Amino acid sequence: MAETVNTVRQLRAEHGWSQGQLAQELGVSRQTVNAIETGKFDPSLPLALRIAQLFDRQVEQVFDLKA
Repeated sequence: MAETVNTVRQLRAEHGWSQGQLAQELGVSRQTVNAIETGKFDPSLPLALRIAQLFDRQVEQVFDLKA
């Protein structure tokens, strides 16, 4: 089974946001942001699209499958 990898932590850092600030922008908990960043949770498609849109990226630039 493929694993999802993402650049959420790097993108958040580039914007100078804390996990809490990103969570507030996305309407989720800080724990959800942490779980996404650490690969413990794959976001739903709508949430992944909101994350990509927030960082002005295509979803494939934020999330990728690691074979």
